Amino acid sequence: MPAPRRLAEQLHPLDAGWELSGTHAGEAATPADLPADLDWLPATVPGTVAGALADHGGFSASGPFPLQDKDFWYRTEVAAKAGARCRLRFEGLATLTDIFWNGQRMARSDSMFAALEVEVEADVRNTLHLAFRALTDRLAARLPRARWRTQLVDQPGLRGLRTTLLGHMPGWCPEVEAVGPYRPVFVSFPDEAGRAPDIAITQLASTLGEDGTGVLALTLTSAAPLVDAELACAGHHVPLVAGPDGQYAATLYLPDVAPWWPATHGTPHLHEVTLRVAGHRHRLGRTGFRRVEVDAGVDGQGFGLVVNGVPVFARGAVWTSADILRLASTPEALRPLLAAAAGAGMNLLRIPGITGYEGEAFFALCDELGLMVWQDFQFANFDYPLADPAFEAEVRREAAEVISRLCLHPSLAVFCGGSEMEQQAAMMGLPAERRAQPLIESLLPDLVAALAPSVPYVRNSPTGGDLPFLPNAGIGHYYGVGAYLRPLEDARRTGVRFAGECLAFANVPEPVTLERELPGIACHDPRWKARVPRDRGAGWDFEDVRDHYLGSLYGVEPARLRSHDPERYLELSRAVTGEVMAATFAEWRRAGSTCRGAMVLALSDLLPGAGWGLIDAHGEPKLALGILSQVLAPVQVLITDEGTNGLDIHLLNETPAPVEARLELTAWRDGRTPVLSVARDVLLPPRSAQRHGSFALIGSFFDLGYAYRFGPPSHDVVQARLVDRDGRTVSAAFHLPLGRGRPSQETGLVCSLEEPTPGSFGLILSAERFCETVAIRDASFLAEANGFPLAPGQPRRVSLTRRPGVPDTARPAGTVSCLNGLSALHYSA
Repeated sequence: MPAPRRLAEQLHPLDAGWELSGTHAGEAATPADLPADLDWLPATVPGTVAGALADHGGFSASGPFPLQDKDFWYRTEVAAKAGARCRLRFEGLATLTDIFWNGQRMARSDSMFAALEVEVEADVRNTLHLAFRALTDRLAARLPRARWRTQLVDQPGLRGLRTTLLGHMPGWCPEVEAVGPYRPVFVSFPDEAGRAPDIAITQLASTLGEDGTGVLALTLTSAAPLVDAELACAGHHVPLVAGPDGQYAATLYLPDVAPWWPATHGTPHLHEVTLRVAGHRHRLGRTGFRRVEVDAGVDGQGFGLVVNGVPVFARGAVWTSADILRLASTPEALRPLLAAAAGAGMNLLRIPGITGYEGEAFFALCDELGLMVWQDFQFANFDYPLADPAFEAEVRREAAEVISRLCLHPSLAVFCGGSEMEQQAAMMGLPAERRAQPLIESLLPDLVAALAPSVPYVRNSPTGGDLPFLPNAGIGHYYGVGAYLRPLEDARRTGVRFAGECLAFANVPEPVTLERELPGIACHDPRWKARVPRDRGAGWDFEDVRDHYLGSLYGVEPARLRSHDPERYLELSRAVTGEVMAATFAEWRRAGSTCRGAMVLALSDLLPGAGWGLIDAHGEPKLALGILSQVLAPVQVLITDEGTNGLDIHLLNETPAPVEARLELTAWRDGRTPVLSVARDVLLPPRSAQRHGSFALIGSFFDLGYAYRFGPPSHDVVQARLVDRDGRTVSAAFHLPLGRGRPSQETGLVCSLEEPTPGSFGLILSAERFCETVAIRDASFLAEANGFPLAPGQPRRVSLTRRPGVPDTARPAGTVSCLNGLSALHYSA
């Protein structure tokens, strides 16, 4: 049975006084067998062996060594009353763990992904030992024959063990193996007078009816009868109804409740949920009310999310981990990454089947920030041994627990059976009848239907179409633009319907990270290359992919530029991946696109360097994220080049309110002299998308896209801009008909620092000539926008936010540069 939820007042964290030591595999069967002269290190719990060793200078993500071939022991003291009944609760143990209480083995945990409760009897002083056993024998155990193999993972035996694949995917992530109590450990005393009632919550879920009524359902069991018990939320309450065997249930209806929306489409309203028993209030958490459905399109071949009856273009990134050393899931570790995603205009994060399940803090923050979550069950690529009854039982327990735990969170949008299992089988050439997988076709969907019927279930990512990985049906993993080196036009030609992951590049981090982690190391150095992701067995890496687009978009020869002008190479490399992503998302978001969503691989790096992440391993946003964010806003203008049909201007309004604005279309010669300027008042209705052809806006022939080429070009920069009634820019898009990579020249870029209120800073930027990819860098402050183009004569204000840990006395001091400028500007307060 899955471990139930408990009232927070029942649980006391065991997060102090822990020590860690290691032995050879099998050297000590019990704590009594541990050598007396064993060295013990202070350890943080929740945490991992890798994190504890790193805290003492003995381990690093850049130079890991195997951990899962040894036994590691944790121990701590627990105070209690002699004879008291204690309940120990373990939220996550990685992975094969023996639990000893006062020297006696009380339980065994075989899964990293399932919580465990153990009841023990206490003495006045008690010692809790956790023995994390080596996986060597288990990984070598014979399993039912697999129908296919995968090169992604270095240990085939992992398909029979419920643990993360992180640390076991060479080329994808550092080989940091997960060992230790990576989630909280609690103790409770069920019989102690004056404590919260001994309650086990078996279901707590929220949803939104089609008529706007919120529905909150609760079931629980209580060791003792409950007096005057009721469920309360948002000013409404309902009594619990008693059933047999200590069971209680309640369903609360909340007419016209303020619903939860992804932040791109509205306000993520949250409401406190409480259980009242005998006049005492017990907080159960916060929830929101939303309805999520899947729209397959008129042909039944698409995939799109519909939230509260409104179609949503889902955009975001694939989640990895906030800290691969410690597997941290605290608000402090998570908030900077999640806030950066939301601030960039994302509304969906996918937790893939190759990582792990995130904890309560992750989902609570996504609830708050208006980020939807696509949750893969933790299965990927393998043909799993579901025919083994013990394995099937473990999977059922794990999945039931995850489903029940997450149902209160409105951010939960999709359950998915796993990652690339159908793709792996199909790419190995197996016919459809030999690719059947009961795990994702019946076991998991049946559990979701029973425990969370309001949450859509997707069989796998990718899935759909003649083959499960084809992007023009269902859910695809699209790397046409990217690893397969297709031109940017392929994003439309392929007919992508929904990209569960896409656009993986070796994104170059900011100079501050390179100076900190790879000082003076050239891009061709083996130490640099060791941090560049690659597909196992491939003769290329994702830096080669980036160089391909660097050459084609900026007209340079990457190897020569890297050799002769490495700083210029790095600056262009920082920009090009963001430009490719932005162009692709603009194509997918345009009015009339078949695409309903896409997630970049990945949100953040696991190791400092040119990784897949839009944010580096230290939490520093890369320039690519700033560039991509320019096409992800809820109110957005986009430009697409339609060849001899001219340019199309797309106006999007995802918000619930109409937008009245003036659409301005301007072209400049040499980036400074206006040769065309037209304007039109426009109304963007709520939840709308509209297209305006450039010829219709101008009213006559003007070759904005330089498709007809009647003579030399008259201009080299085009801007479409939405301006509100007060003259403020709402959104702007640019088109460069002669291509990117303008020559360095005097732009007249100037900046001034302002402090409208004490401690609040902003930069005012303006230029006489078009500036390509403006970059703001400040050691103490973070710019709220980066990597943007700057039009001549259009000043722009950029807010500066103090970085975490920077003293209040610090003042801004940094640089502003652009790709086509002669030199960087310096500013300081």
